[in-house]
Amino acid sequence: MKNKPISPWAWIPSLYFGQGIPYVVAATTFSLIMYKNMGISNADAALYTSWLYLPWVLKPFWSPFVDLIKTKRWWILLMQFVIGIALAGVAFAIPLPYFLQSTLAILWLIAFSSATHDIAADGFYMLALDTHEQSLFVGIRSTFYRVAMIVGQGALVMLAGYLETTMPSIAIAWSITFYGIAVFFFALVLYHWFVLPKPSTDIVRNDKRVVTDFFATFGAFFTKKGIWLSIVFILLYRLGEAQLVKIASPFLLDPRSVGGLGLTTSEVGFVYGTIGVIALTLGGILGGIVAAKDGLKQWLWIMVIAMNLPNLVYVYFAYMQPDNFYIIASGVAIEQFGYGFGFTAFMLYLIYIAKGEFQTAHYAIATGFMALGMMLPGMFAGILQEYMGYFPFFVWVCICTIPGFLLIPFLKIDPSFGKKE
Repeated sequence: MKNKPISPWAWIPSLYFGQGIPYVVAATTFSLIMYKNMGISNADAALYTSWLYLPWVLKPFWSPFVDLIKTKRWWILLMQFVIGIALAGVAFAIPLPYFLQSTLAILWLIAFSSATHDIAADGFYMLALDTHEQSLFVGIRSTFYRVAMIVGQGALVMLAGYLETTMPSIAIAWSITFYGIAVFFFALVLYHWFVLPKPSTDIVRNDKRVVTDFFATFGAFFTKKGIWLSIVFILLYRLGEAQLVKIASPFLLDPRSVGGLGLTTSEVGFVYGTIGVIALTLGGILGGIVAAKDGLKQWLWIMVIAMNLPNLVYVYFAYMQPDNFYIIASGVAIEQFGYGFGFTAFMLYLIYIAKGEFQTAHYAIATGFMALGMMLPGMFAGILQEYMGYFPFFVWVCICTIPGFLLIPFLKIDPSFGKKE
């Protein structure tokens, strides 16, 4: 009797939820809030956590080796297990005297494992499903990745905030939170051990063409017409947002006496990590709908404005320091909705410049530059904020959006690209 085929519903939601959680923990506001609450300065927290983007910057360089060593399924299970071990390691290290150095080292391992998991999971998705199923489930994988964002930046931060008020110390509160995430990942590995299918196409590539194709792919990318202007645009498109995202949570948390808004950890988890991520997702959905109707070129200017203009919300916050929770939540929602709407243009542009013979690989290279564009400005955001103060810093963030606007007239985009045929 033949085994019944495993439904994609059994593993796609859990696979992409599991893909999103370590990215949230290592590279977004989760670790930033933890360090802030543990007494690390804005300058140090922004600098050190920005380095955690590096594995996603370098991801295209080691993606061919995932093909050369074992199967995609093997990589998925191994990386989820390593992430579980590393999360437990962070939990153990948080209460220690040298917690900053030790937790950063382990978070970097989580980031590296998460980036490798991305490579394996996306490859496995294409191997385990036919083209019809890939189209059918693309929305499902994106949805559960977004759910992971809400859980990671929202529910888990709120849990840590609650534990901060009930546990003997902040360190113990965050340690318990990390232990909880570790347990989830061990359960995820066990679950995927049984439910991940074993497609016949998921095999090790033992030919030398993998390496030669790797160099050919990179050569083809950097010889594309107009590619250097495109790279500069990718690096500068989020120059303001890359700095804002590193300071927004510390600003919301800092007491009003030093220019912040004085929210609790749980309130930040609800406002920024839940309401904000939902608004971000809705903005992205709307951006996708209008771009599909009229094309990228038609909406590019509007989307860039929508992404950058709402940064003025934080200028208002820093100047007026409102204490009305609903005003703060509404402002964060507006900024994040604009970011999601404008980010659609950015992702479409990455797809546009990746068109050609090596589209998948070139898209991965472009996303590496996208991660670099977040990493470099974010490293210095805390230093600038501490030197300038919150209000001048958020004004500076708005000024940093100008280079992206200046480059738009020089971009060559096919007017029909992105339109629904």
